Amino acid sequence: MPADNSHLIVAAARRRSAATRRRAVAALRRMDATGVAITFESLAREAGVSRSWLYTQPDLKAEIERLRSRRRSVPEARPVPDRQRASEASLLRRLEVATERNRQLESENGELREALALALGERRTADLPGRCGDTPRKKSPNVIGPC
Repeated sequence: MPADNSHLIVAAARRRSAATRRRAVAALRRMDATGVAITFESLAREAGVSRSWLYTQPDLKAEIERLRSRRRSVPEARPVPDRQRASEASLLRRLEVATERNRQLESENGELREALALALGERRTADLPGRCGDTPRKKSPNVIGPC
């Protein structure tokens, strides 16, 4: 009686199936990242798989249909890949950070305006005639050092 090698055939089929799935997922991600129109036909061609196999994969089928419908809703704009889309929470956080930065800049501008006003006031009072400032009234004698 010949040896039962069916487990080897099953293992090879599983490896082939996993490799096919990896190619399809990688192609789908590449196509989404580059903004290429995603259809069953284009994905099958890009991944080197059959269209019929794509239709038998519920998760891939749903993702293809979701990406196709998203593209239809915005025909003239290039769709942004999902992993590059900003979530509502991240947009709100960015808005909070920008608002805080604006407050800081407003405060800094106020401080700088006040410092400028003080400096201009000091300069104006220093330029008044008859004011005894730091400048001596008489010229200092020439100092001659050792020869």
